[in-house]
Amino acid sequence: MESSIIFNKDFDSNSVYVMKVFSADVSKVWDYFTKSELLDQWWAPKPWKSETVKLDFKENGIWHYAMVGPDGEKMYGQFKYGEIMEHRSFDGVDAFCDKEGNINNDFPQAQWLFGFTGIEEGTKVTINIHFASQDSLKKHLEMGFEEGFKTGLDQLEEIFRNKNL
Repeated sequence: MESSIIFNKDFDSNSVYVMKVFSADVSKVWDYFTKSELLDQWWAPKPWKSETVKLDFKENGIWHYAMVGPDGEKMYGQFKYGEIMEHRSFDGVDAFCDKEGNINNDFPQAQWLFGFTGIEEGTKVTINIHFASQDSLKKHLEMGFEEGFKTGLDQLEEIFRNKNL
């Protein structure tokens, strides 16, 4: 099945819009975006994998995770949650950090907004990502963000297809 991910880059507003429909109900899709043991199954593009250090899914809570490469190398990130509307949306700030969770200011942070909408086919997930500058957006794209994120979303689609959720 061909991946149907919309990934629009808007350099005028320093933002990216991503949309994907999953053939699972909202509560199941929500869980795969908000529970560490489920996030770790798909968040990193293979052959990389995601390992949660700590996840505290609440307003001002933090998801601290590592992207682990095939040779064991680790890159750490964190997502600080903002407003959460159960099974509808959540937002927050994504940043690179170190093993202890200290923000790495050499890399740009981004503001993310995730939306979840129940539709006839399952769940439509929309993700709006806003960067502080055009340079920040370009830096993320140069690091392979588009391909990596699309791969992760495809991996999640595969999980739903295999589990018949």
